[in-house]
Amino acid sequence: MKRNPLLAGIVLAGCVPAAHGQDTVQGLRAEIEHVQRTLQALNERLAVLEENDSQRTASPEREQVVRAPAQQVADTGTVERSPLPMRESVSDPSAAASRYDNAMSPTEPELGGFIPIPGTRTLFRLGGYAKLDAIADARNAGDENQFVTSTIPVGTDRHDTSRFNLHARQTRFSFEARRPTTKGNLRFYLENDFFGSAEGYEFRLRHAYGQLGNTYAGYGYSSFMDADALPDTLDFEGPGGAAYLLVAGVHHSFSLGRGNTLTVAAEDPDGQLTPARADASISNRFPDVSIAARMERDWGHLQLAALGRGLGYRHDSGKDDVFGAGLSFSGSLSLSGQDLLLFGAVAGSGISRYVADISGSDLDGVVDADGRLQVLGVHGGYVAYTHYWSSLWRSNLVYGDLRLERDPGLSSTAFRRSQYGAFNLIWSPAPSWIMGMELLYGRLQQQDGARADALRLQGSLQYNFIK
Repeated sequence: MKRNPLLAGIVLAGCVPAAHGQDTVQGLRAEIEHVQRTLQALNERLAVLEENDSQRTASPEREQVVRAPAQQVADTGTVERSPLPMRESVSDPSAAASRYDNAMSPTEPELGGFIPIPGTRTLFRLGGYAKLDAIADARNAGDENQFVTSTIPVGTDRHDTSRFNLHARQTRFSFEARRPTTKGNLRFYLENDFFGSAEGYEFRLRHAYGQLGNTYAGYGYSSFMDADALPDTLDFEGPGGAAYLLVAGVHHSFSLGRGNTLTVAAEDPDGQLTPARADASISNRFPDVSIAARMERDWGHLQLAALGRGLGYRHDSGKDDVFGAGLSFSGSLSLSGQDLLLFGAVAGSGISRYVADISGSDLDGVVDADGRLQVLGVHGGYVAYTHYWSSLWRSNLVYGDLRLERDPGLSSTAFRRSQYGAFNLIWSPAPSWIMGMELLYGRLQQQDGARADALRLQGSLQYNFIK
């Protein structure tokens, strides 16, 4: 047990005059015994204080669990906000994105709307929005609910009849919990919408993940994509040339200093191939691996990501394995006022699953009649400009282009190229209320060269739960 010699010396010094005041040996002995009892009591008190201090050092949360809710909010409020310029977005993809040290997104300057759980340091928040979309097509545009240019009908599948659609499938619900720990900030995020069925309003999972410090695990945005560079459109799909995928995975981020980070990820592979044999099966033996370097500043950000994946094919007479790889480059640039320039580009072979317009179309590769697997090359990109007419009014101009290489193993009606254009006018009289109109144009070209286009007018009314 530790002792405090300075404290003991002070006590002894204070007792010396009393000791000298005694005329007998018995009196002096009594004074010494009194000093010894005093020192023993002080040492016992010191031991208790040292034990409490060591417990607080081992578990800094122990002392703060009993704090008042207001103080708990202040503690968790030390979560930093991303240095990116503040932006507004209808669908707000940035809110669900994983960030270094679980920082707040550029659409949220602070921990607004969080509720403390009494007796803990955990905060939770219910969020999301209700959104109604009114859609009018000059002719059949394929998907009635989202402007997916790869689904525009071509040739005999096209019907030049106008259509009107009203739906609320983009309505979204989210649950978020945050908590500081000795290992860093902990965040849990859950989000859904109602695009689970083309015919009804079935629940669809969008995000379900946890992140402790800088280690992420669960289901959500791929590390190959960049949610902060996605344009602000009323249309839920967005430009086809964007890298976009929701996937299960695990990743970890490292700081490179001055707002620069490096993220390494392993994700569910799910090779999407077009087979030419009935006895074939797709083989996914390894996870998809990506690495993303990111730079964030108050003027915007830049992100460069690389993806590598193994694609395999098995059939009765043999097998074939190939390697797919790709790059994506994206970012944002703050212009005069609140104006913002967003952009993204993607290119590679065997990575169609990670591209918005053709993900899920079995275009990572094609297997010929001899069982040879050929990966398909794809490249595309988009650019978007946001202009604020005033504090309540803003517009976005978006253009995207996506191209897939020609291959004799593909059907003549398979995807070859798509173009996407959007222009909108959005009014936000209050943070929780958004109204807007958007004009959309899309063009599709097939492998055989056949083309078709579509024109859509979309109006939206949205109410945000937490803003």
